[in-house]
Amino acid sequence: MNKYEIMMIFKPDLEENTRNEVLEGLKGILTSNGGIIDNVSEEMGMRDLAYEIKDYTKGYYVVLDVHVNPDEIAEFERLSRINANVLRHLTLRRD
Repeated sequence: MNKYEIMMIFKPDLEENTRNEVLEGLKGILTSNGGIIDNVSEEMGMRDLAYEIKDYTKGYYVVLDVHVNPDEIAEFERLSRINANVLRHLTLRRD
């Protein structure tokens, strides 16, 4: 298993319950085959975006530290791209 840091930006107009459901679903993808979420290192909260993304100027930021296999990261990224509630995500491999 490799260590990764994942940053996600959610739509700012999502209700807290909806945002938590989407986040739990994405975390479930990472843990379904034995992956470990070390911690939700930060819920940075609502922040201004550097540039408009899909007509939004703000977004809700969340950072995860995880130990998972590359296959789980690939599935996570695929589902994050098609999820309409996720504006952007970035996955970094940590050594």
